[in-house]
Amino acid sequence: MIGIIIQARLGSTRLPQKMLKPFFNGKGIFELITSRIIDDFPTIPIVVATTTNPLDNEIEKLCQKLNVNCYRGSENNVLQRFIETAEKYQISKIVRVCADNPFLNLIALKELIEYGSTSSADYISFRTSFNKPTILTHYGLWAEMVSTNALIKAAKITDDKLHLEHVTNFIYLNENLFELDLIEIPSSIEQYSNVRMTLDTIDDFMLLQEIYEKIPNLDTSTEMLIQTVASNKIWTEKMNNQIIQNTK
Repeated sequence: MIGIIIQARLGSTRLPQKMLKPFFNGKGIFELITSRIIDDFPTIPIVVATTTNPLDNEIEKLCQKLNVNCYRGSENNVLQRFIETAEKYQISKIVRVCADNPFLNLIALKELIEYGSTSSADYISFRTSFNKPTILTHYGLWAEMVSTNALIKAAKITDDKLHLEHVTNFIYLNENLFELDLIEIPSSIEQYSNVRMTLDTIDDFMLLQEIYEKIPNLDTSTEMLIQTVASNKIWTEKMNNQIIQNTK
């Protein structure tokens, strides 16, 4: 069974409480992205995977308000947290969503789910023309899909802190051990390499908040959204500065 697992916590070191900090119409990015997913995917199981840290009691309260399932696991071993979440809710194919991407494109998310429903690969995501999974870019528009069995296999092989924290990178970095199925993004997008719409810092927050308020329709194609953002030189100059400071 395919299920969407939304990764969220409040203990960010670069921008603590960023999930709850008012972002748009008094709501935080966690509530905004979770509500959008709930509305667009009423037939797919959705679970929020947060931590046992008392800080994340607020995440659990919001889940109750939004009527969405919540699982609390290890704060540092995110890989194990995902495995436990998937096993509890009997999810065999995980659509992993990071709640710090307020511009997650739901059109692309539907495409990923439809494509992944017929693929037998361990890992499915979008990629650049250089075969780089989009999780490694700064666009912040795409989710990724991974089988629960692949995560279990990875957990048995590696205990590297980096791999435990980032969930899927051991899998897409080891093509000899796992089957990857990557969907190329439109080539027109790659000319806008200075667009950064993921949220890590207070500067990201302030800029993306401004953009979110001025974009009339989030549910457009990834190409149209990026072109709209890239047309504003002030925005892209600020984004470029953040890319330099937060190289992936």
